[in-house]
Amino acid sequence: MPNPLRDISIESGRLRFDALSQGEGPLVLCLHGFPDHNRSFLPLLDALAASGYHGVAPLIRGYQPESQSSDGRYPLHRMAADVIAWADALAAPRFHVVGHDWGAVIGYAAAARFPQRLLSLSTMAVPHLRGPQDLAKVPSQLFKSWYMLFFQLPWLPEIAIELGDFALIEFLWRRWSPGYRLAPAEIAAIKRTFSQHGVKRAALGYYRGLRDLVSSEGRRSLALFSKPIHVPTLALTGADDGCIDTRLYDRAFDRRRFPAGLQVERIHGAGHFLHLEEPEKVNQHIVAWIERHDDRGTDRAQGEHDGRR
Repeated sequence: MPNPLRDISIESGRLRFDALSQGEGPLVLCLHGFPDHNRSFLPLLDALAASGYHGVAPLIRGYQPESQSSDGRYPLHRMAADVIAWADALAAPRFHVVGHDWGAVIGYAAAARFPQRLLSLSTMAVPHLRGPQDLAKVPSQLFKSWYMLFFQLPWLPEIAIELGDFALIEFLWRRWSPGYRLAPAEIAAIKRTFSQHGVKRAALGYYRGLRDLVSSEGRRSLALFSKPIHVPTLALTGADDGCIDTRLYDRAFDRRRFPAGLQVERIHGAGHFLHLEEPEKVNQHIVAWIERHDDRGTDRAQGEHDGRR
């Protein structure tokens, strides 16, 4: 039975989030990262629909003019609440979350703040880190994170992103996934996303918010990463990731933070955008994890098969 892809909009207060929707069944929210948009989840949405799930991939906060914060701030505490607002709008009391890059970070935050709502969490490309003390366990990561420091500068990063027909975005894709080349039509679609009013500043606001340790929302966001994750978590890493050193998954992931279960899988032959580079492998892992922790009567044992590869 065909499962057509649909364009939908999700309202949350004064904000509107455009999203891709496919399939019927339990809800799986798919959250993209930077420099990307929700279309990178097309292969996964198709796999979820074929397995009896309703996959929804929204543009995360700020990635369209209608969802940009009026105060220009993007604290994780607030974006964790977005996840719940989307699920509420889609009438899903409990649901699964898949996140890539910043979407993974938002997923960790949502799981820490609202564990009773999430059935499972699947993350890609970014491990759960408490802060610089975890990065220090793999010193080479400090060099790979040069762009995060650059993005702290005022106005210059906004210019740099757009310069030369968004050449920086293409450079990051090549650097972070060295064995992969995005199709011209897809990179053009990402450029259109970032050419919309306010999107560049909003995307940079995610990184600039990392230095906010003073405001109440900043402190609450930071506190989320000191909490254990009481949601079964699958963490996927590309063995050739040029953005996040895959060794962080061996040296900085603390299983004690995941009392509901943690499984780490390394995808060989893939870099940062592993869900596009090796979609069959990645989709198989994610769908199996979701099925294992479904609430429709399937096996929900959380600890007996946990493993690290």
